[in-house]
Amino acid sequence: MKPALAVNDLSLAIGGAKILDGVTLSVAQNETLGIIGPNGAGKTSFFNLLSGIRHVTRGTIFLGEKEITHLSIDERARAGIARTFQTSSIFPNLTLLENVRIGAQASLGGSFNISKNAYKFTDSLDMAHACLQQVGLKNRELQIAGSLSHGDKRRLEIAIVLASSAEVILLDEPMAGMSVENVPELVEIIRSLARVHHKTVLIVEHHMDVVLGLADRIAVLNFGELLICDTPEKVIANTTVQSAYLGEVL
Repeated sequence: MKPALAVNDLSLAIGGAKILDGVTLSVAQNETLGIIGPNGAGKTSFFNLLSGIRHVTRGTIFLGEKEITHLSIDERARAGIARTFQTSSIFPNLTLLENVRIGAQASLGGSFNISKNAYKFTDSLDMAHACLQQVGLKNRELQIAGSLSHGDKRRLEIAIVLASSAEVILLDEPMAGMSVENVPELVEIIRSLARVHHKTVLIVEHHMDVVLGLADRIAVLNFGELLICDTPEKVIANTTVQSAYLGEVL
């Protein structure tokens, strides 16, 4: 079976500085891959290359059997890759339902003619309602998104990703800014992406307990290079990984 996502010799240089250098790995379908590393290791840059925000200096990216190395952001989204960011990226002046419906409508190929009543697009509305229910926001569809708490904005972002029908989901520090009491619920929502919705998930996260609890494998980046990609048990026992974290116990 072809991997859901594969990169070969993926490299990024900016102004002569190597940001990523020769990263090669593949992610299986329905796998959750954690990506960790010290600050400046290249984790967000890796996501920027996968999602098309940055162009590769060298290497290739495959989404299933389709090469997406030189596709635009929009083309990659249509091919089946979706991403959340470190800071919430939503339409703050729209309702929760409208935020998710837009993603569903794009996925279903609906019209965006503003002269038409959006609520006539029943398929996208049904999908939006279902996605909001799946992240625990079912009874708040008409609330303005900008009024949500930080944690609920994260849940809304995941509902939007679900509505996009993307097969590969990139989560960039989803726990950033979350209160401790809201972390377990969001962890369960993320876990359901692979186990219930059969998505392939790549997650960059600084909370090691979250990564260890979610990931099937963990990839460790350091100074733009891939140190190891293996099971959580083998990664935390690796002395090179421990050295990269300045002797901290993982």
